[in-house]
Amino acid sequence: IIDHGQHPRTFGEIDNPTFREKGHNPFCGDQLEMFIVVDDDNIITDIKFNGHGCAISMASASMLTEMVIGKKLDYIKGLVDDFNAMLVTQDISDEAKERLGKIAILEGVKQYPSRIKCATLSWHALLNACEGKGTASTE
Repeated sequence: IIDHGQHPRTFGEIDNPTFREKGHNPFCGDQLEMFIVVDDDNIITDIKFNGHGCAISMASASMLTEMVIGKKLDYIKGLVDDFNAMLVTQDISDEAKERLGKIAILEGVKQYPSRIKCATLSWHALLNACEGKGTASTE
């Protein structure tokens, strides 16, 4: 988490993305923007994010963007649901943990309820971008 927070892997912008969406956490000031390129088969072929925030917010965005490259858009909703469930419930299914892979390390964030919004900001921005819902807010 610390390494992804200090050295995000997919930080930057994409010219002419298929989808572009902002995310904002008014409680702590985290802000980011997602840039997503999708091919004709609805597969994410490139994704980057830009912005600023705490280590948890940046790490979560970095890990998320690495995870979804090569995935279909219809896969995203279930992935976001799994991640949110992991942070707000006691247990998630083994299948959900398998889908989340290494990003399940962020499960420890649920011990700090005020930080859950930091971890989920990029996830909401990605989902809103893919569904055309506009700026994501953790409010």
